[in-house]
Amino acid sequence: MRTLDAIGQRLDELSRAPSSPTLPGEYLALGEEVLEHWVIARDMTPTDDEREGFRLLALHRQGAEKLPSFNACRETCRELAFHYNLLTTQPDHPDAAQRSTMMGLVANHLYLFVRGKMEVEELGDFCCASRPIREKVDAKQTRQ
Repeated sequence: MRTLDAIGQRLDELSRAPSSPTLPGEYLALGEEVLEHWVIARDMTPTDDEREGFRLLALHRQGAEKLPSFNACRETCRELAFHYNLLTTQPDHPDAAQRSTMMGLVANHLYLFVRGKMEVEELGDFCCASRPIREKVDAKQTRQ
């Protein structure tokens, strides 16, 4: 499994890559890896189960167990699965490139949310806003 930094770097690389038939699968796999990090950080073994045909959604469900604020990224996971379905069932659609770009943005959003949540437990209490992280940074700057 890649580190979170490596996942972030790969997402950055893919954002500059041309659309291809392999992108949806890679974005989905990166989303799963991000959630695996979250589940492992909570001292659980990542599930191999699926929800609604996606391991990503089962990992989200597992990661949200006893932590309602993690549900802030549920729709992000569902949107990632939605774009995967769009791109794999209609690869030649005129909007395929735009859909691929959107899937990349959604995968990156999931990465940023989980990475932030691992730094600040309260992230998600304000939807997916970074308010707790900003407050932490503002407090440090005030002290300097």
